Amino acid sequence: MGVQTYHIPARRDAEKGQVKQGYNERNQNGGANSLPSLNSKNETDGDVSTDLDSEFIVWWDGPEDPENPMNWSSTWKWVNICVISVISFLVPLVSSMLAPGVQLVMEDFNTTSPTFATFVVSIFVLGFACGPLLLAPLSELYGRVIIYNTTNVLFLAFTILCAGSQNPSMLLAFRFLSGFAGVATITIGSGTIADIMPREKRGKAVSIWSVGPILGPMIGPIIGGNVAEVAGWRWMFWAISIVIAVVTIVTFLILKETYPVVLLERKASKLRKSTGDPNYKSKLASDLTPKKLFKHSIIRPLKMLICCPIVTVMCIYVAILYGILYLLFATYSFVFREVYAFTTASTGLVFLAGGLGTLMGLFYVGYFSDRTLIKRAASGKTITPEDRLPFIITIPGSLTFPIGLFVYGWTAQEHVHWIVPQIGTAITGFGSILIFVGIQTYLVDAFEEYAASVIGANAVLRGTAGALIPLAGLSMYDGLGWGWGNSLLAFVALAFAPMPWVFGVYGARIRGWKGSKVTL
Repeated sequence: MGVQTYHIPARRDAEKGQVKQGYNERNQNGGANSLPSLNSKNETDGDVSTDLDSEFIVWWDGPEDPENPMNWSSTWKWVNICVISVISFLVPLVSSMLAPGVQLVMEDFNTTSPTFATFVVSIFVLGFACGPLLLAPLSELYGRVIIYNTTNVLFLAFTILCAGSQNPSMLLAFRFLSGFAGVATITIGSGTIADIMPREKRGKAVSIWSVGPILGPMIGPIIGGNVAEVAGWRWMFWAISIVIAVVTIVTFLILKETYPVVLLERKASKLRKSTGDPNYKSKLASDLTPKKLFKHSIIRPLKMLICCPIVTVMCIYVAILYGILYLLFATYSFVFREVYAFTTASTGLVFLAGGLGTLMGLFYVGYFSDRTLIKRAASGKTITPEDRLPFIITIPGSLTFPIGLFVYGWTAQEHVHWIVPQIGTAITGFGSILIFVGIQTYLVDAFEEYAASVIGANAVLRGTAGALIPLAGLSMYDGLGWGWGNSLLAFVALAFAPMPWVFGVYGARIRGWKGSKVTL
């Protein structure tokens, strides 16, 4: 018999209009999943109320209720996913676009601090680490859309203020706040996908949404380098602000609320007002006060990060790879300007190789992720979250990432033609997207009702690593050189390579361990 791991409610099957028991039943038969019954704790950490008569319990109006986001048309679902994916691309793009223009910023502010040169880029990612602690719980209290719209406006405002900064301190402060506000779609985008897409279709959706945090940092320097060379570093921010403003207007016009807890509470509230009867209550309503809900929700990502072995290990692995990528980005301007004598604009273009590798990886993982689930379902096999970590994704991903580091480091060290280290960055980009998407879809499926929180936990650790590893890492190359420096990073990545293989095979058993039982 399996041991239930988390007090999370069973996901409702919108197409059938009832509680979807498949995962819960599998938990009773071997611990294949950790989703208990409806009478456990709900998405916002309160106990589901069962005292009221069933006539007062507010639920969807049948299996085809158009208000249920799972019943939206495929077109409307993809419109919403594409909008949040665009934002998830723009935010990381802003994080790295300043990299080729750092020298211009330092000249403008009359500073020669090497710490500032690195930190002015990475402090944006530090905002990524702090934002989820506030934004994830707020989205579970007030819904996804209000958080998207509010943070987009703030992201636009802080980006404009970056353009007008008059000293290094102002620029650092507004860069941090930009990252803090902009991380919303990266934090809760997975929650939106879980709200509207059935499991067997999430792989493609998550892969498209996930490519932004990987491709954005690679495209950013290309745009930033060319704009900075032609119009100066401030115009990087003015130009991207125009794009952000347009996208923000689109989000206000297009995005609709998807979070079932909020939608059903709104429905119950309307019934209470229209009938004058205060007994109507959402089936997902919590018995906790908003203050307690917020407290529980803000603690939950950290609790999951510390107490859930799978979340801990997977997030550490992702964080290390993410930090290595940002350290790699920081080396490009040194390697290609000093070793290969590239101009500022040309240095920005070297990020294209990594972007190409990422796109190839995106198509690869998007195809095989959903295909694996569909084949298992067609053959009558039980689908589990671990099916998101098939060897056909995890082995190529975890091995190509360090291979790319070896190629990049040693060919740069030996001054081999610049195209060869570019091939190395493409290989690393390919491997990174396989691991990131594979792990994110796994975490979303394994902790479905807390998708925003578990991805928030991931974002906290990932953002911290992305900000701090480049600060310490650049000095490493002074002692080790490009070859052994990148080899050291590759060995670290190889040390964690077996983790997704292990969880792909034994994840269900690990989630069933008594020691993994955590009340969320």
